Formats: sequence, structure tokens, C-alpha cells
Amino acid sequence: MTDTLSPDLLDRMNAYWRAANYLSVGQIYLRDNALLEAPLTLEHIKPRLLGHWGTTTGLNFLYVHLNRLIVEHDLDMIYIIGPGHGGPGIVAHTYLEGSYTELYPAIERNRGGMQRLFRQFSWPGGIPSHVAPETPGSIHEGGELGYSLAHAYGAAFDNPDLVVACVIGDGEAETGPLAASWHSNKFLNPARDGAVLPILHLNGFKIANPTVLARISRQELTDLLRGYGHEPFFVEGDDPALVHQQLAATLDIVLEKIRAIQAAARMGGEELERPRWPMIVFRTPKGWTGPKEVDGKPVEGTWRAHQVPIADFKNPEHLTQLEAWMRSYKPEELFDGDGKLIEELAALAPTGHRRMGSNPHANGGLREPLAMPRFRDHAVRVAAPGSVRGEATRVLGGFLRDVMKLSLSAANLRLFGPDETASNRLNAVYDVSGKVWMAAVEPVDENLSTSGRVMEVLSEHLCQGWLEGYLLTGRHGFFSCYEAFIHIVDSMVNQHAKWLKVSAKIPWRKPIASLNYLLTSHVWRQDHNGLSHQDPGFIDHIANKKADVARIYLPPDANCLLSVADHCLRSRGYINLIVAGKQPEWQWLNIDDAVVHCAAGAGIWQWASDEGESDVVMACAGDVPTVEALAATMLLRDYVPDIRIRVVNVIDLMVLEPQSEHPHGLSDEDFDDLFTPDKPVIFAFHGYPAMIHKLTYRRRNHANIHVRGYKEEGTTTTPFDMVVLNNLDRYQLALDAITRIPRLKDRVAVEIARYWTTMERHKLYVAEHGEDMPEVRDWRWER
Repeated sequence: MTDTLSPDLLDRMNAYWRAANYLSVGQIYLRDNALLEAPLTLEHIKPRLLGHWGTTTGLNFLYVHLNRLIVEHDLDMIYIIGPGHGGPGIVAHTYLEGSYTELYPAIERNRGGMQRLFRQFSWPGGIPSHVAPETPGSIHEGGELGYSLAHAYGAAFDNPDLVVACVIGDGEAETGPLAASWHSNKFLNPARDGAVLPILHLNGFKIANPTVLARISRQELTDLLRGYGHEPFFVEGDDPALVHQQLAATLDIVLEKIRAIQAAARMGGEELERPRWPMIVFRTPKGWTGPKEVDGKPVEGTWRAHQVPIADFKNPEHLTQLEAWMRSYKPEELFDGDGKLIEELAALAPTGHRRMGSNPHANGGLREPLAMPRFRDHAVRVAAPGSVRGEATRVLGGFLRDVMKLSLSAANLRLFGPDETASNRLNAVYDVSGKVWMAAVEPVDENLSTSGRVMEVLSEHLCQGWLEGYLLTGRHGFFSCYEAFIHIVDSMVNQHAKWLKVSAKIPWRKPIASLNYLLTSHVWRQDHNGLSHQDPGFIDHIANKKADVARIYLPPDANCLLSVADHCLRSRGYINLIVAGKQPEWQWLNIDDAVVHCAAGAGIWQWASDEGESDVVMACAGDVPTVEALAATMLLRDYVPDIRIRVVNVIDLMVLEPQSEHPHGLSDEDFDDLFTPDKPVIFAFHGYPAMIHKLTYRRRNHANIHVRGYKEEGTTTTPFDMVVLNNLDRYQLALDAITRIPRLKDRVAVEIARYWTTMERHKLYVAEHGEDMPEVRDWRWER
């Protein structure tokens, strides 16, 4: 069998790999003497050694070979690494290819630049130890494991010419999100999407333990990966020359198979069948080419190579060992007298945008804005507040259908959700696009399509990862989910928020479309599913993110939801959280008033309020709390005919914060104009009550704000009993108002008795009839 690499090319590729390894070790250890032009001393070593060596050399090896593939085939390729702590290797490669210096001119390709490259790594004011937004060519932060393959597929969707090489760590492969991500190949259409090349990097160990996939038999691993729908190719060994030839030959075969799959699919005609995509299992020692042993204990090929193999330089033998390790790469053969990579090695790298560190897909920026229809065309006609019912998310579904229709030619929008598009009343989108499905189809199936643009899989992790990869490569998306279960991606949205925060300060990373969530089937209308489905806490989670990133909207009706959704789809660089119900509910604002209200973020509903000085402010945020606050307002006017009430609705939750804390925050004067400086405020809130106090604690009237919201009480019951269980019901809100209005103190005892009589009647009625009392069930707004 003829070797794929000629002796000369093999030597040069191996030298390039040595150069990347040398730079990787230098970043972890050195703050001076970058080219080892003097004997290594303690003063040359960083005082704090941070970084991860174990995975880096394997990642470097793969990068060199992918460069060859790019150059020989003019590939459009990006590199995603699941072992994100291999950061020094990716930084080293982007430095060697020149993309790093183009973006960071101070890190020159010479002795001084190399010194700065080393010093900045894991150094205060420098760069992190893992792949991060600062790393050219990256879209995957990698500090947290499990999401690399989902991100890779998200990047490949609607990118027909892109190949995404995705390295999956064998420790990472043990995570739940990664296990689900193998099924992404059932959603990749070779006729219109790019290709993902998964590379399972088996180096055998995690931080302190062996990895599962490295300790099962070759046959069992093959069966597992074939069961996921892949055709695995194995590249294994510890002899660099042999592994170079193996990997080169395997990559040629794999690329040929990818191109054959795509060519067959793109010829058109017959119905597409799901192909078996190739992948690579790359088994090399952990810490390959590093110290064999330290202090008499084995390191290379063990878990001890995971982070910093040699530490504690008070031991002079360690200094000698580090110098020998670094000199083993023969830097004098790799870099010229000025510290620049020698030309015959530099020529191996791709040029221009073909360099993986300079690929436009990976460095941010929208490819094309969404073509947006007129959301007003979908407005519910509201002749008077509370005169008509409507299903807010069903109305939104019609709008999203039209957004989808206009985006079809650009192929730059997808909807994501865990098997809930129809359940969440967004199924109008099926009029223009089905659900992506590349697996078998049976006669009972509906709305499945190989060319669909709706992504449904019963894994919130997978939906989130796909969407992030899609957004980070310049497209647009929308994620709908049951409110209680969006918490599954809490950690993922943490990482995306951090990515947005850092990216906003990096001039070469252009803004990307916002990450848009619609949470519906929410806490107050999960009465049929019970306590397990009742949790509004994602609001708190997003509110904790940086003010430059976090946006939270609680539209009270369909027209407000339309206005908010239009705004969110047009926005860039945010995490937009929208919470809205799907059940038929009273509609409050016509479309013109809704637009004004949404732009303000909060406002006095004059049509529900009394003129003159108010006795109490009835505030509300969320669709069900709005109904209960308005119903309480009617009760109060019945109980106390001369009462004066102001009704304030909040749609943009962050207006409650001071302007000093959030760009949407109201000034203190405007806040007082809404909520008064000194009157009692009864606040009916969709989520946990503490959130309102957290946002308003600096306000002058905070001591008078009394919040009702969800307090972890729920079961399978009626809709109104849900609010009763959490003291958010209209009778409780009315009682709260009376007990806090000073002039009504003589009425408190009577009203408390009335309240408990009503509650007893309510409990007896729902227990006997299984539905809410007629006065609740048939309630409507009257003034």
C-alpha cells in the first residue's frame, strides 16, 4: 500500500506539529526566554501554572492534517473542539497560520510576539486557558463539556459548502447532551446542508479517571457508533510517523465519502434517504510527546497528563525536565533567528479565509438580516379592552409562518423546540415548512419533511446547541419550550451569555442574531399536568445575566406578543426571554396601543384606572396575573365604591431596575410617576415574588411594594385553584389592597372574613364540580 504522505511532506507536517506543541507548552509555562536562547531558570517560569496539556497535542495533530485537507481540496472548514481546555493548541495554530497576528497585531510572528503570546496565556489581563471568544476561528467555548457536536450540526445546517470538523473528547462523550447529539445526523440533509465530521478523540482519561469509551472493546465501540448511524474509521497509535500516514489516508477516504453522499443527494429526483455518515475514532496517548514520567510516576498516557504535568519548580530537577521536554521539539529547526516559523513549514497552512482561524463562518456577524413581514397584519381586533378572547401563541404562529415564508429563499431562519411546536400553538408554520426528518416515515406521520425548517427533537439540550451553532454562524432562530423544562439548558445559556458578553468587546467579532426564547405552557396553565410542570424560575436565571445581554418580556395579550416578537427577531446580541400563555384569554390592547405599551415597557392602563390621586396601585406582569389584577380591581370597586385605583402593567421586566443597573431601566422620576412615591403597590407577578423585590429594592417606594407570585404550591387542579394555592388570586389581591390602604383599616376584619368565606366556597365547588366557580369561569372586564 502506498503511503499517502511523501517522505518530505511527512517530515514537514511532523515539524509543523512539533512547532504547535512547542508553542502550546510555552504558553502554559513560560513568561520569558520564549525561544530557549538561554538556559531555563526559575525566573522564566510563570508563578501560577494554569492550563491543560493532556488533550492539546492530539488536537494539534488533527489541525495539521485538516490543514492539508483544506489546501489540497480548497475546503471551507471550521474546527470545533469539545475538549475546550486544549486552548493553547488552537491559539498556537492560529498564531502559526497568521490569523492570530492579523487580529492581534501586538502578537507579532517574531521573538517578541512569541514572548507576548506565551505571557498572555492564563495571565491577568490576558486570555483564558480554554478556547474562548478571544480565540480566532472559534464558535465553541468549550469550558463546559457536552455541546461540541450539537454546535457543529447547528453550524452545518443551511451551509451546503461547509465542513465542520468536530473533535469530541472521550470524557465529553460521557455527558447526556453529547449522547443525544449523535442523533443529529438524522436531521442533516446532504442536499442543502454542510457536513459534520465527528472525530472521537480517545486518549483514555479524564481529570482523574479512565473514560468509558476507551475501556470498552473495539467491537462494542464500533457497534455503538454504527448504532448512532455513523461509519467509524479508526486511527490509532503512538508512533507519529505511522499515525501521520494512517490519519492522512483516512481523511482522504472520509472526505471522498462525504462528497459522494452530497453529490448523490444534490442530483435531485428521488426521495432522499438518510446516509450513513463517516466519522473518525482517533486513539492516541494522553499527553503525547510530553514527559514520560515525573517524580517516578507515569505521566504520558495517564490521567496525570491532564493539566500541568510538571509543577513545583522549587525542585530543580523539574526545571531541567521542562527544558528537556521543550528542547525535544527542536525549536531551532522550526523558527528562524527572529523567531518566525520557517517558510517551508509556514507554506503548509492554508491562506486567507481558508485558514480555520480566519473562516468567516466562525468569526461572527450576520450574513443577512431577516426579511420581516408586517406584524400588524396579524393583530387581533380589540374594539374595547376585554371584549374578545384570543390565543396569544396561536396568533404568534401566524406571524412566524410569514417570517418563515420570507426567509425561505435566504435559508437563514429555523424554529427549534422539543416536540412542542403544535402543542404551543405555533403550528401555522407548517403551512410553509415541515419538520426536518431524515429517518423513516410512516403513514400516520404529519408535517415531516427532508427540507423542513422546523427542528423538533425531544432534547432541550440538542435544540439549544443546534440553535447556538446556527446563530454563531450568522443565521436566525426561535426556540419555543414548556416553561418548566427550559431549565434543562440553564448551564448552556450561561455559557452563551458569557460568550455574548465577551464578544461584544472584541471588535472583529460582529454582532449575531439574538437568542430568542418563547416559554409557554407556563406555570399558571399547567393545572392539568401538575406540580412537576410548574416552574417560572427561568426568569430569575436570565435576570442574573449581564444587563447588556438579558431581556425579559411578559406580554399580557396577543397584540403585545406580536410587537415583542417582532422586536426580538430584529435584535442582535441579546438573550430575549418571552413568556406568554397559549390558552384562550381576554385581549386588552388594540395593536396601536400594544406597540406604544411595548415600546415603553410599562405603563398606566388609563382605561382601567381612576383619575386623581390613587389609594392603591394594582400592578401586574404576565398574562394570568394581569387577569387577576384586573379582576381584583373590579372587586375593590364593588367592595369600596369610592376607592381610587391605578392599574400598571409591566411588559419589559427590566424597566423595574434603575437606569444605572440596566439600559431599559426607568429613571427614578419615571418610576415614581408610574408607581407613586408613597402609595401601596399590590404587584401580581408571573414568577417568584423575590424577583420584583430584587429589581426594585433601590426605589423610593420599595417598602410599599407587596408582591404575589408563584411560591412552589401546585398540583393537578383547576386553573383558578392554581392561583389560589399561591395567593395570587383576585380575592387575595383585593384583600391585600384593603389591608394596606390606611383609611380602610376599619374594614380589614370584615374583608378577611369575606375572603375566607369565598375561599371555602371555592374549595367546595372545585372539589364537587371539577371546574372553577361560574363567577370566575365566566368573568369578564367591566368598567
